Amino acid sequence: MSSSLCVVGDFAWDVLIRTNNNLLKGGDSFGEVMLTPGGSAANLAVWARRCGLDSRFIGKIGRDRFGQLAREDLEREKVDHYFVETDAHLTGSVAVFVDQTGERSTVSGHGADFYLIPSELPRGIIASSSHLHLTAWSFFTDPPRSAARMAAQIARQNGLTISFDPASFQMIGEMGVEQFLSWTKDLAIDILFPNFEEGRVLTGCDEPDEILHKLAEIYDQALIILKLDAEGALVYDGKTTTHVEPTTNNPVDATGAGDSFAGAFLAHYLESNSAIEAAKFANKVAAWVIEHLGARPKPDARLRQTILQR
Repeated sequence: MSSSLCVVGDFAWDVLIRTNNNLLKGGDSFGEVMLTPGGSAANLAVWARRCGLDSRFIGKIGRDRFGQLAREDLEREKVDHYFVETDAHLTGSVAVFVDQTGERSTVSGHGADFYLIPSELPRGIIASSSHLHLTAWSFFTDPPRSAARMAAQIARQNGLTISFDPASFQMIGEMGVEQFLSWTKDLAIDILFPNFEEGRVLTGCDEPDEILHKLAEIYDQALIILKLDAEGALVYDGKTTTHVEPTTNNPVDATGAGDSFAGAFLAHYLESNSAIEAAKFANKVAAWVIEHLGARPKPDARLRQTILQR
């Protein structure tokens, strides 16, 4: 039986703004302004599907033009979508500012994706999948936290494995680490995808090895994939730490790098059960992504060849 991924979380439209200089207060500047599909959860579902994994997405959108475009986007990406529509809120949107180094900062609006409630979950879709992915963007407020936790409960009851992305070191800090852990450490997470800053905030440690061991204590039995940006990634299986080398030094836009990494990793790992090979593959995909603008650039021949070679 082939693996299938179910992702519960956010779909939002990114207003991407990139400049080649520093913005001055009250000043003006030329740059690039793009509207692109996004949302951490939706991005991951798309990248997993692009990398060959059967993917399903559950989220909430407004009954508006952007909501219609969201459906069209996931249909084009061949991701099965189960959207809840609402008249009460607009489809989500995020302002993404990319500086001249490729680093990005975001401002997220509270769109429809923040109002998913447990009764709206299509339980059968979750239960019939083999793996559930959640992102911390579904945990910073309630709703949608209760819906995300219910999705995890359904997954556990039906024998699914679960992965989780901590999503934002700043939001974790503002919520409070203990509060954040109280909502997430009982989810029975099998795979955790923190980056270095998220790991440092969650553990209070400054060294990658210390972060890995502390996270393994917090999220018992979880496979930890610590993303280190330009330094690659560390894979910790509870016994051994393996460094996976980076594959690029040409960052243009870091938007969606973590989502593409996790989506590619799951597409490989759920079929191969090899965390090291999955991380190597995910590094290649994420490296291609950060060399282009937006969280989901259109694949070219080079990326298609990388995916075929996996």
